Amino acid sequence: MSALLEDVDIGRLEAELAQASPQAVIRAAAAAVAPGRLCVVSSFGTESAALLAYVAEVDRSIPVVFLDTGWLFEETLAYRDDIAARLGLTDVRSLHPEPAALAAQDPEKDLWFTDPDACCRIRKVEPLARALAGFDGWLNGRKRYHGGTRAAIPVVEADGARLKFNPLANADQAEVEGVYDRLGLPRHPLVAKGFSSVGCMPCTSRAAAGEGVRDGRWRGRAKTECGIHTMALKA
Repeated sequence: MSALLEDVDIGRLEAELAQASPQAVIRAAAAAVAPGRLCVVSSFGTESAALLAYVAEVDRSIPVVFLDTGWLFEETLAYRDDIAARLGLTDVRSLHPEPAALAAQDPEKDLWFTDPDACCRIRKVEPLARALAGFDGWLNGRKRYHGGTRAAIPVVEADGARLKFNPLANADQAEVEGVYDRLGLPRHPLVAKGFSSVGCMPCTSRAAAGEGVRDGRWRGRAKTECGIHTMALKA
């Protein structure tokens, strides 16, 4: 266990934050780690602006880590820039996969089809692990109402040597959507085209009526997560 986790009673902190507002969770996260050692990881996807808005209300200078996999929709990249400017986020860091890893493991750019877990590993998991090496805690936007492996996520948990905070764990869809209405934030451009959750182009499809929020991701496969929440971030 890291020195940080030895000093933090995660069970007590989880109990204290179980019913806390997103802003309170973010403040608690900032207080739990040393100054400058907290970041937020965002996909700038269909619901991402809600968490980023709460972060901006607490501290616009918290670094925002964005994984540009090389397979993202152009709409997502434009949305990143738009939301960052609207919320006044001052430190958005766009990370990319290692060129050598892509050349060695995905030279034909078809790894998403032949081995999507490996594709996610070199394009998302490994770059994020490198980025998080500079932080002791991170915020993310997972929500229990997404179901599946997310249905029982805690508000705070240990993630390797770091603390991981889920400020929207308790939020329902109405609360998340209410942030957009309250602040007049635009939706991700692909929402109007039928996408309820947006990731990489090859592995994202429109949601059909009655489907869950994330049912359009990796359609037809058993895969439901990219791996940043399920694989060990060892760096």
